[in-house]
This record gives sequence, C-alpha cells and structure tokens, in this order.
Amino acid sequence: MRTATAYAAQLRHYRDMQDVSPEAVADHRALVVDDEAALAEVVASYLRRENFEAHVAVDGPGALALAREVDPDVVVLDIGLPGVDGIEVCRQLRIFSDAYVIMLTARDTEVDTVVGLAVGADDYITKPFSPRELVARVRAMLRRPRRVPSRGADPAVESTPARVFGALRIDIDSREVHVGELPIMLTRTEFDVLAALSAHPGRVLSRRQLLETVWGDSWVGNDNIVDVHVGHLRRKLGDSPSQPRYVSTVRGVGYRMGSG
Repeated sequence: MRTATAYAAQLRHYRDMQDVSPEAVADHRALVVDDEAALAEVVASYLRRENFEAHVAVDGPGALALAREVDPDVVVLDIGLPGVDGIEVCRQLRIFSDAYVIMLTARDTEVDTVVGLAVGADDYITKPFSPRELVARVRAMLRRPRRVPSRGADPAVESTPARVFGALRIDIDSREVHVGELPIMLTRTEFDVLAALSAHPGRVLSRRQLLETVWGDSWVGNDNIVDVHVGHLRRKLGDSPSQPRYVSTVRGVGYRMGSG
C-alpha cells in the first residue's frame, strides 16, 4: 500500500505539469480537509491551478471554523479525520452551509458511502484518486444550483407550479417537500433526484439519465450512487420499496415517479 506521502508526491507531479496564469481570478471557493497536511496542500494547489480560491484545514474543528469564515462553494472532506471525523464535520456543516461536499475515503465500503451521503454529502471518491477526476466532479457539481432562491426575490419571474403526487407536494421554487402537512428535510442531492423524477411523471429514467441530470454529463464514478440517494429519499418520504407510492423501481432499467 502506498503511503500518504508517496500519494501526495504523485499528485504533486500531476499538479506541476499544469500551466495556469498567475493573474487568473478565482471564481469559486474550495475548502480541502485532510489530516495529511501534505496531501491537503497538494489537492488545494491543484484546485488553485484550476482557478479556485482554495483553503486547507487538517482537523474537524478547524474545518468548521474555516467554513464559517470563507463560506466555500465546495468542501473536499476526508472521512477519516482524527477526533471529530468527517461524518460529524459534514453533519455540523449542514447546519449552516449549503456547500457541496465530496467525501474522501480510503475505504471503499458501502457503509462509508451510505453514512456519508446520509448526513448530507453530495458525492464520494476513494483514495487514491486522480486530480483530473476530482476536478471533473467538482465542476459538475458547481453547474447545479447552490442556493435556494428567495421567495419573491424576482416577482417578474414566473413561479413553477407545485408538483403533487397524492399526499406528496414538491415546491420546486422554494425546494420544499411535504407529505401531508409534514415537512420533509431532504439534502440538496435528494431533492434534485426527486425533482428530476417528478418532472416526468410515469416516465422511467435510467441511472445514467439521472446521473446526467443531477450530477452532470461529465460525472465519473459508480452508478450505484443513484441507488443510495433513492434509498435515502424513500426512507424520508415513508415509501416502501416493495409497495412504493412515490418512487418505483423498474428492475434492470431505473426509476419512475409514482402517482402517490
């Protein structure tokens, strides 16, 4: 197994092969969190060369403090932090930030993936990873809307009618979901998956179609990330996989919005 130092050296090689103008103006803010300082600095440096304003933290409390200070657009977060781990950092981050979160894990296990996505992470990537893949995923995320539009922010813009499926009500403009009178707290990605499905009632969307709609056509990785988010979505909506009311599985194809 390669050491973190060796892996950082490889990333540094990728970074040094890139050319960028020192006068380029950063258009996004990134926070890289990893207790391996050398690795975190290399990743941050690579993002800077891709026109990001990148900041580094090496522990959970420092990451949360820095996130409050710089308000990042995206957080690259190691799951294996000592003390306050990446899962807890992500959980606390979601209280005050709508930044996209990519979890880094050295353990390619379903448990890590499920728990990380359940607390609000948008994606995950397993070490070792290529810087090109990381940047591609970050870029794909940033093409999605980050902030919830304010009600009445622009009265000249026509509002989108709520989508209703039985007891389920989806308000696209405010990104709010209710089942009956009960508000349902969804992560950004869970909402985006539900919005994609509800935009085409009765139509089956394949995993690849959902990936392209929600994550972007440049997304690379395991298609099973769709299944994980759909599972969380069903649980929050109180939907049963065996007798679904809202999200149905079409075996071997994908998912379809139910009538409720």
